[in-house]
Amino acid sequence: MKTIEIRRHSIRSKPGDHLNQSGVRLARLVGEGLGPFDWVVTSTLPRAFETAIAMGFAVDQQLEFMSSYGMDVEYEVPWPQSFATYAKAVKRGYAATKYANKLAECFAQLSDSLTEDGAALVVNHGGILEMGIVASFPDMDYESWGGSIDYCEGAKLYWENGKCVNAEVRRVLK
Repeated sequence: MKTIEIRRHSIRSKPGDHLNQSGVRLARLVGEGLGPFDWVVTSTLPRAFETAIAMGFAVDQQLEFMSSYGMDVEYEVPWPQSFATYAKAVKRGYAATKYANKLAECFAQLSDSLTEDGAALVVNHGGILEMGIVASFPDMDYESWGGSIDYCEGAKLYWENGKCVNAEVRRVLK
């Protein structure tokens, strides 16, 4: 079965764009339990790219649209929110829906490019991560996934025949 691991970037010192030392340590720790990956995708923001590298994975592709979802989406569903809140926003049919569907389409194409048991890693950002997951697997009861995600947290998506068939939340124990 194909899998796509989607993670939020690691810790930075705001308003900076780069990981701080705590962020590098956390990404290294989380990365020890991940992979291997056939393909690694990040947003174009340094903290996402640096997270993948600190996790121990070379980046194959950076996508600009994973860097920000824009003010229209932020107005509809301001970050941070739970997966359940993002799922409700994505079902409404407005800007969040359009953006989330673009992410889900990207993940489906990524899945299609993988070998039968292939795996990919995607590192992006809070809000973006949740919307892409709930659009890829809309029938999940996301209430049980709890509140907003934290640094290096995310989900693992399972794909068969071009369709996401399961999703599991990935929390980081601190």
